[in-house]
Amino acid sequence: MKKNLLMWDETLFRDPEVFEIDYVPEQFNHREAQIQELAFQVRPGLRGGRPLNTICRGIPGTGKTTSVKKVFSEIEEATRKIVPVYINCQIDNTRFAIFSQIYQRVTGRSPPPSGTSFKRVFETLARFLQEKDLVLLVALDDANYLIAENEINQVLYTLLRSYEAYPHVRTGVIAIVSDMSVTLQNEVDVRVASVFRPTEIYFPPYSAAEVHDILKERVIQGFYPNVLSQEMLDLVVEQTLKSGDLRVGIDLLKRAALNAERDARRSIEEEDICKAYEVSRYLHLAFSLRALNSEEREVLAGIAEMSALVDTEIRTGDVYSFVKERAGVSYTRFYGIIQKFDTMRLLNLHYYRHGRGQTRLISLRYDPDRVLEHLGRVQSI
Repeated sequence: MKKNLLMWDETLFRDPEVFEIDYVPEQFNHREAQIQELAFQVRPGLRGGRPLNTICRGIPGTGKTTSVKKVFSEIEEATRKIVPVYINCQIDNTRFAIFSQIYQRVTGRSPPPSGTSFKRVFETLARFLQEKDLVLLVALDDANYLIAENEINQVLYTLLRSYEAYPHVRTGVIAIVSDMSVTLQNEVDVRVASVFRPTEIYFPPYSAAEVHDILKERVIQGFYPNVLSQEMLDLVVEQTLKSGDLRVGIDLLKRAALNAERDARRSIEEEDICKAYEVSRYLHLAFSLRALNSEEREVLAGIAEMSALVDTEIRTGDVYSFVKERAGVSYTRFYGIIQKFDTMRLLNLHYYRHGRGQTRLISLRYDPDRVLEHLGRVQSI
């Protein structure tokens, strides 16, 4: 029996990094067509022109971010004339925050303090691009978050019309959208639409065979031999397909291995996978809550507490009465937060006719107790 037990200094992981969500694999399969199309969109920038604007669209966990990062990595290896900048709009979702990140990436210097005027930050950035004759390519991941914050037009307008005030500044945008109910082209105003004109690249959900292939490759790279049997891999694939998100499967592999290590076993068993799935299935919820500020968390906590008390959908007016004092928000701000939660797929916001008017209804997409549990974890960090 001892032969099957791990020693205290042994591990099941050959390379733990393989199971991190932001890991970009060297061999990235099943998205060759999308990467080729992305490369075509970027190509004018390699010749000193302006990259073509692009929207990468598909549900979460379909390889959009990894494909863009893969192309960015190839650009960095091929040339110094294009500066690719990746922005996570869940975290940086104001114009100032986004351009501060671009400023740091382009100039190599720390962004100016928040008290600095935006005009000054942008002018310094634009002058730097002019002097160095650089092409700027910005990827806005989860760009739909900018719609919720009413920032999408300002960000795109500043990026794409910068050449008007600063001749020869060339910029391109790749917008990554995971909310299939959002058509980004319809959300921008006329000033932006006239210069945006993106090509849309669709990322379809992975098939069962593709999920199996991708996860098997991670297992080979990340675990030592015989840690995960074919039967257990099939179970992980099944759970991944149930969730509809490849990232859940990758996280599930990591957590299942940690569970096995905790019991000092040399291989992953069914109980390790089932136990891990109860955490991994809420991966989207966990990531989303980290992007909220304290005010938004208070509102969401109030919605979860109310939802735990009733089995039906709840009216926005009733929710506002419940949370206005604890969160200290006006109704206008409250409704903006609710719309943001709808965009983030934390809740469903819809309407029903009541007499001559309409009433807005809210329903959480997750179990209220799970939301409150994850909110507690975020607040304790």
